[in-house]
Amino acid sequence: MSTAGQRVKEVRKRRGLSQRELADASGVSLSTIRKLEQGERETARLETLRKLAHTLRVPTMRLAHGRNPEDPDAGTVDRWEAVRNALERPPVVLGLDDEVPTVSGVRAALRETEPLFSGDQFAALAVLLPPLLRDAEALGPEGRSVRVRLLQLAGWLMVQTRQFGAAETALERALDDAADRMEGAATVNTLCWLLLRQGELGKAYDLAVKWADETEPRMSRATPAELSTWGWMLLRVSAAAVRNSQPGEAEDALRYATAAAIALGREYAPENDFLRTFGPTTVKLKAAENAGVIDRPDMVLRIAERVPVFSLKPTSNNRNRHLLDVADAYAKTGNCADAFEKLEQIKAGSPEWLPNQRYARDVLGRVIGGRRTLTTEMRTMADAVGLPL
Repeated sequence: MSTAGQRVKEVRKRRGLSQRELADASGVSLSTIRKLEQGERETARLETLRKLAHTLRVPTMRLAHGRNPEDPDAGTVDRWEAVRNALERPPVVLGLDDEVPTVSGVRAALRETEPLFSGDQFAALAVLLPPLLRDAEALGPEGRSVRVRLLQLAGWLMVQTRQFGAAETALERALDDAADRMEGAATVNTLCWLLLRQGELGKAYDLAVKWADETEPRMSRATPAELSTWGWMLLRVSAAAVRNSQPGEAEDALRYATAAAIALGREYAPENDFLRTFGPTTVKLKAAENAGVIDRPDMVLRIAERVPVFSLKPTSNNRNRHLLDVADAYAKTGNCADAFEKLEQIKAGSPEWLPNQRYARDVLGRVIGGRRTLTTEMRTMADAVGLPL
């Protein structure tokens, strides 16, 4: 755990202040600030830290103790605690006077909430999701289908926000209740993503291969939904393989996914399900991602030239991940201006998505690395992605 002095120094530099400027603005002596930052004093009186915190525009407790203040979630109430509780604890038994949820009512509420998932409205979901999960659980067997859909979305959200334990709980429950192979595959798609984010490459690969085999359609009469499902399983196979130094398997899986996309001929979302949107553009996005994984920025930029990224929704996570790949490629090839422009583009479209992306911090680090002075826009971006300066 960092000391109070280290936290003061990190936030001070992030704000672009010298030690003397901080002393003048806060009323704390320059000598005290120097001793704190140099480790000669382990901490300071709470009143001193309050003055520094007020000047640095952070809560006092960020300087006094706790996690690194540059952690984007530090010093804030854990917004996902209520969601985790709703997923992991049985619902409260309803009393005789309680209004009992209905399948039609919960389905309508879920339908109204889905745009918040596709639009990365995390703050709103943190409030609305817990009661919705409890209502869905209270439906019993007749509410199976709406409950599975809600658990799929909740699992995706928990992966997105790095709540991996809660994600696994939601997705395993959704998979247990899946009515058929297609519904199960929709859940497994996110399960594979969870395993990839956890670094469980072998497990992700084996699971994706298993379900790719089980969902492979007869191409001559495959439905769009079947092609989309199979295509996504192949993309997960490719993603796991390329990260696990299996280039041949990665290329093979991507080639089959391309065949599925060509057969579709367009971007297709089964039942308007944004999680399963698949087609030629999606495959190109994932091909660029693979190129980034193997450190081929030149290939990323070549593929990006053929991607109609502006046809995708600004909050599309596949689009945003692609823009990060492009930004990273620009940064690696020395084009920091265009790299920063891509970060700004993501921030404008998905301001709640960006802080959850450690990749964005890596990219911004490359953009500003070695610079002696930072622009106001760069400091603002560092705040947005949680990058210590």
